[in-house]
Amino acid sequence: MRAVQIAQHVRGPVQVIWSREEDIQHDMYRPYYYDRISAGVDAQGKAVAWSHRIAGSSIVARYSPAWIKDGVDPDAVDASKDQPYEFSAVHVDWVRQEPPSGIHTSWWRGVGATRGTFVVESFIDELAANAKQDPLAYRLALLEKNPRARAVLQFAAQGSGWGKPLPGGQGRGIALCIGFGSFVAQVVQVTVDKEGAVRPTRVWCVVDCGVQVNPDTIRAQMESGIVFGLSAALYGEITIKNGRVEQSNFGDYRVMRINETPRIDVRLVKSLEAPGGIGEPGTSCVMPALANAIFAATGKRIRKLPIGKQVPL
Repeated sequence: MRAVQIAQHVRGPVQVIWSREEDIQHDMYRPYYYDRISAGVDAQGKAVAWSHRIAGSSIVARYSPAWIKDGVDPDAVDASKDQPYEFSAVHVDWVRQEPPSGIHTSWWRGVGATRGTFVVESFIDELAANAKQDPLAYRLALLEKNPRARAVLQFAAQGSGWGKPLPGGQGRGIALCIGFGSFVAQVVQVTVDKEGAVRPTRVWCVVDCGVQVNPDTIRAQMESGIVFGLSAALYGEITIKNGRVEQSNFGDYRVMRINETPRIDVRLVKSLEAPGGIGEPGTSCVMPALANAIFAATGKRIRKLPIGKQVPL
């Protein structure tokens, strides 16, 4: 857009290049959201009622206001309203809260599912712990009518050696993402050292995206989405002081380096279902799986991203 504006005043081709510092300090940022979630459980700890209140800004209201129906932004409640788990009663509501003037928000590597999945899958893990049940078994019990979701979870668990004991300071976490017509399950294995530093060491990813057009592209999207999601969950934070973004380059806005990247195993499920989207679910799924793995390793719950230094031991 900026190139078009400049081209209206000059002759000849125009190319606009932003430096990384300019890009980081003047971009549109992923909106900050706050979630309050609770559930009613039966005598065995199985969730039967689900309540989820979401507060955050509406990107849809700026770009496609016609999508908002009955005062609810469907993007804001994505992965919460239409989740795969079976409950007798579900209540989800959204409160619009825009950021301060001058801070522009937009979509990230994914729309609502990239944030809603983190909340839902983290809380499902907490419900499993409350019921003193295995997180995989707890999910499967709530997915009796969803065979595709059950299958990807079971395949991911099998590949990871789910249930086998790990040394102290290590843990595995599991998560499910259903979005864009695709079903993705991931298991993340982490090591947490004595100072609380988190290092993901393995990721197992199983994808059922319906008919596969190009399997190599699917694997590449999953691998890049996983690295993107791990970077964001561990380090990705923009802070503002005196009206200016403090971060300016990869020195203070970290991304995962090659030597920090875990081994990633992607398995594709053969399916004749309609093709689904594949660019966003990898990022959506890995963040709660990582947080759940940290809990398995340390007993420390992560309810806010980025994780940063939240894991003191």
